[in-house]
Amino acid sequence: MPQMLALVLLLVILYLGDIVSIRTKAWVPSVFICAVLFLLGYWTFFPTDIVARAGVPTVVAVMFMYLLIVNMGTLLSVKELLLQWKTILISLAGIVGIIIVAIIVGYLLFDFNTVVVAIPPLVGGIVSAIIMANGAKDAGLPDLAVFAIIIYVMQGFIGYPLTSIMLKREGRKVLKQYHAGTWHVSDDHKSSIDKQQAISSDENPMPRLFAKIPSSYNSSYFIFLRIAIIGFLAYFVSEVLKPIVSVSPFVLCLLFGVIAASFGFLERHPLKKAGGFGITVMGLMLFIFDTLSRATPEMLMRLLTPLVIFILSAVVGMFIFSIIVGKILKVSKELAFSIALTALYGFPADYIITNEVINNLTKDPKEKEILTSHMLPPMLIGGFISVTIVSVVLAGIMVNMIVGPASAVQ
Repeated sequence: MPQMLALVLLLVILYLGDIVSIRTKAWVPSVFICAVLFLLGYWTFFPTDIVARAGVPTVVAVMFMYLLIVNMGTLLSVKELLLQWKTILISLAGIVGIIIVAIIVGYLLFDFNTVVVAIPPLVGGIVSAIIMANGAKDAGLPDLAVFAIIIYVMQGFIGYPLTSIMLKREGRKVLKQYHAGTWHVSDDHKSSIDKQQAISSDENPMPRLFAKIPSSYNSSYFIFLRIAIIGFLAYFVSEVLKPIVSVSPFVLCLLFGVIAASFGFLERHPLKKAGGFGITVMGLMLFIFDTLSRATPEMLMRLLTPLVIFILSAVVGMFIFSIIVGKILKVSKELAFSIALTALYGFPADYIITNEVINNLTKDPKEKEILTSHMLPPMLIGGFISVTIVSVVLAGIMVNMIVGPASAVQ
């Protein structure tokens, strides 16, 4: 398949996902449609390396991940994290719910290794899934290696539409209160609105550390250079820490992005200002869907029962625990459940779904601003807490708990 044909096919899929989302007013998220179409493509005429053929091999996708996660770090701040402490507690409660219910149900129906391999991918994204898949493969458990990837691939099929439904209900409630004049913007929402206004500003001044340099020198290349430096520092520190503790460079990218923006080394949302945000999100989305090439119909049928049971257990667990903690913290059940659901997909799906819902609920700029400030920060932070941080830590611990066939015999 020629490179440009592969690229055209993939972009057709991404665009069809957008069309369906727009036509259904985000009841059917674009990422769900794209995942279905990718599966059908792989099961029919797509070459398994179609994403690499289109120009996004793994090495390019990893570069996009470094750039995007540093960029997302610049959208956060220590103050924002402190303001979003309720989000962090709800996200952690959802994770606890996943672990407890999955362990109880798993031990009743499946063996120890299946439970251990299933939990980290349920809590997080591709990094934890790959860690567990490699651990199972090294332990001589090929089926469980596939199972880890399949869980990651398939759990979004429940997470995407559920999140869309919950966020639409939350958005309608907020708009109803706004129209009735009873919606009051809290301090954390005001902070988010101010940040969104700063980010959307057309001005492109130099960051604080480079204030003495004329702003005309702040070219796209200079912005990309500074993002890449932060990404390299994250990688370097991760490698230096390896003999002591294993820390994902992507976790450090997020942390260093927050620090770089706080100290004035990077501006807020630098990828957008450099004109590279759209193509990097596209590349990362293609990389995520590329994992579907491993999900053959035979594998899905063989792993269908444990797959469905574990995903449903995770949803039930996060629903119960997030609703309880949300009620204690006076956060609506719709928003609390949505925050917990980010564990099933993380970034960039949480960003995309939230924006889809907002754009389909209203076209008014002021209403969009209110909905964005209310829903986007907790959705992003919830996804970062579960997928980017907790799931990687969990995977690092639980991969050592896998018992290989030889060990089991002994």
